[in-house]
Amino acid sequence: MTTEKKVVAPKRRTRAEVQQLVAEFVSSGMRRSEFCRSRGLSFGTLNRHLKKQRWKRRSRAASGAGRLVPVELAAEKSPTQHEPSCGLAVVLAGGHRIEVHPDFDTNTFERLVSALERV
Repeated sequence: MTTEKKVVAPKRRTRAEVQQLVAEFVSSGMRRSEFCRSRGLSFGTLNRHLKKQRWKRRSRAASGAGRLVPVELAAEKSPTQHEPSCGLAVVLAGGHRIEVHPDFDTNTFERLVSALERV
């Protein structure tokens, strides 16, 4: 008499289940290895989906950069006004203003843009 052993393959998680697990990990404050062990999730699977999530965020941010936005040209001020002119001014939706003067330091500007892209 022979006994048959059934080999059960692990069930594939749905996209929604994986997104839920990634969201739980992000809010858990646990280390990746701890979280994976507690949920029966492989470390590689979590890493892969975290990378996908970061990539999607970056591509969404980049695609927003190509979007058309309303632009208002300011009238040129007379030379008698004492307010220093700027080479470029950007007013963001939240009311924040970024000004770049004609003699701006390009290294500082690049660091500012990098910091804003990470947010």
